[in-house]
Amino acid sequence: MQPVEIYTSPLCGFCHAAKRLLTSKDVNFAEVDVAANPDRKPEMIQRANGARTVPQIFIGETHVGGCDDLYALDRAGKLDALLKG
Repeated sequence: MQPVEIYTSPLCGFCHAAKRLLTSKDVNFAEVDVAANPDRKPEMIQRANGARTVPQIFIGETHVGGCDDLYALDRAGKLDALLKG
């Protein structure tokens, strides 16, 4: 299983939805709360090619994007393969 990292903030509904999808697939993920750790936000922006909104989701070395992108991968049947690497 590929490592999964998700940058979030506590009041973000899209962050909660993305985490629900990952949890429903029994995926363990590392969460970085950029509200509690604002020093990590520039890191997120750099890794996400300038994206400033949360969530920003990474599966292995792949930048998935946000919640809509994660759900689109799942609907296309590509998320499970990406998670498995």
